[in-house]
Amino acid sequence: MAILDFLTSTKRPPSGTAVLSADEVRERLLNINRPTAPYRIVDGTSQGVDVIAEWKIVDASWFEIFAKAGLSKTFSIFLKLHPESNEVHAVDREYTVSWSAGLPTMTLAASAFRGQSQNIEFGKAYGFTETLAPGQIYNYRFDTSEIKKPLQEAVTSCGWSYKGVAFGKL
Repeated sequence: MAILDFLTSTKRPPSGTAVLSADEVRERLLNINRPTAPYRIVDGTSQGVDVIAEWKIVDASWFEIFAKAGLSKTFSIFLKLHPESNEVHAVDREYTVSWSAGLPTMTLAASAFRGQSQNIEFGKAYGFTETLAPGQIYNYRFDTSEIKKPLQEAVTSCGWSYKGVAFGKL
């Protein structure tokens, strides 16, 4: 373990872990998807990376939750596989979100973020529900580790290192 691994979100595989091919690592990353997760893992070829993990902010079953919560940021992780070193390089990106008639409109933040981020957003609201009775309207918690941890576990279980990148080339 390198001394600054905790600052860069770097995770290394346990010694003796079998090293799988880049295709198998990519497949494992894409297989993290599940319908109940508030994030999705997609092919990143169009963005010049191998895989992108992001909140499901535009997914019909999730945007109402994001809108009610009034989230002002969305979070993505761009992943690039480096087979020559058995490393997956990761860059976190945040974007601001504005809501119009309950639908998300994405715009880049004036102060865009690129690097490694650890954020938790949470909240609850009480008021009158659809039945006009008082009660909880929403309760949410969005934690960047909810996306990062499964990615890191998938990568390290393949014998590869997950390396967070703040500066330099992905």
